[in-house]
Amino acid sequence: MKIGIIDFLKHKHPFLIGAFVFLGTLLIYLVFKIFIISANYNALAYQDNNNHSFNLIVPQKLDFCGEAIPTNNVKINRALAEEFYDNTYWKNNSAILFRKAQRWFPVIEPILKQQGVPDDFKYLAVIESHLSNVTSPAGAAGFWQLVPISAYNFGLEVNDFIDERYHVEKSTLAACHLIKQAYSVFKNWTLAAAAYNFGINGIQKALDCQKTDNYFDLLLNDETGSYLYRLLAYKTLLSSPKHFGIQKHHHLNQKSQIAFKVVKVDTSVTHLMYLAWHLGCTVKELRDFNPWLLKDVLVNPARKNYEFKLPKNSKIDYSDYLNDVMHESAGSAIDLKSKKDSLLKAPVDSVAQEKSLIHYVVKINEPLKNLADFFRVNEEDLRKWNNLKPNDIAVKGQTLVIYQ
Repeated sequence: MKIGIIDFLKHKHPFLIGAFVFLGTLLIYLVFKIFIISANYNALAYQDNNNHSFNLIVPQKLDFCGEAIPTNNVKINRALAEEFYDNTYWKNNSAILFRKAQRWFPVIEPILKQQGVPDDFKYLAVIESHLSNVTSPAGAAGFWQLVPISAYNFGLEVNDFIDERYHVEKSTLAACHLIKQAYSVFKNWTLAAAAYNFGINGIQKALDCQKTDNYFDLLLNDETGSYLYRLLAYKTLLSSPKHFGIQKHHHLNQKSQIAFKVVKVDTSVTHLMYLAWHLGCTVKELRDFNPWLLKDVLVNPARKNYEFKLPKNSKIDYSDYLNDVMHESAGSAIDLKSKKDSLLKAPVDSVAQEKSLIHYVVKINEPLKNLADFFRVNEEDLRKWNNLKPNDIAVKGQTLVIYQ
């Protein structure tokens, strides 16, 4: 009688049947896994300039201002991956960002260096404003998104006539002072960057409450919690675009760069058309290249020096430059809430309410009579509008309410 191979194995070696079934199932699983199911992540190999491999487009070694980022931490690596891999804004706008960086980094970098601020902070302006003079709903403005109180504290003029947050060089200098102030508190550039977004007091309170001295151990709100990771993503994009399979764009032709002449003005200007006529340009050019000037007049009783920039060659195409520096007038320089609060607090009479309102930032310490004479108002009214005592003087940096 003939016996089949299966019956033979069942009779002589029953355990072999189970082994064959297991091996067959394993083989089918491996074939199915490798050749049928596609990987759910980007399996391409990415490398940086030092040949460090990438995982989900996140470099194994990252640093901010020379301070190492603990990418071996699973939680941190996941947070980095969200900014590097899931954030698609830069993928769609990388060409625009490259052109902006090539135009504005040469302006920002020397100021950072001169102020002793690490070069990596130039990427902070990228994530704050994408290198444009934008205004946020909260009242932050300019390349560095400074709020009015920070601008005041670090020497910028912000009033109805002038908003130097839209002056790229001056606002960069103010941002440097703010960054250095945070570093003097934390002795750490990573925490200084976080404080730029969350405030020095906010970061200090979080460190104290959570008993740590490390940004990466902090539990923060979503925006500040991902702030540094977003900064690192843009740093990698703009410094090593090949990580993302993006061809690095050529630098702008130096001949197409705008060369400026600077004209200093230390008097009041009743209307820009007179200054434009004197300088041989148009009012539009004055306003376009000096977006910090909000109106067609310059009130300057203290004879402060203002620098107006004008292109040496007005025939070249400077549309991209102007697109970056121009801002919307509706959301411009004035913190509207503060303006309304000041108006409500100032004791005004029925006559004053019919006059135009001015918020004037005092340039130097001087008697109120000087300002009253300049604005052609009564000195006693000036005191009344600003709750000032008879012996008070105008103090530098003080904002006065004037009804003219």
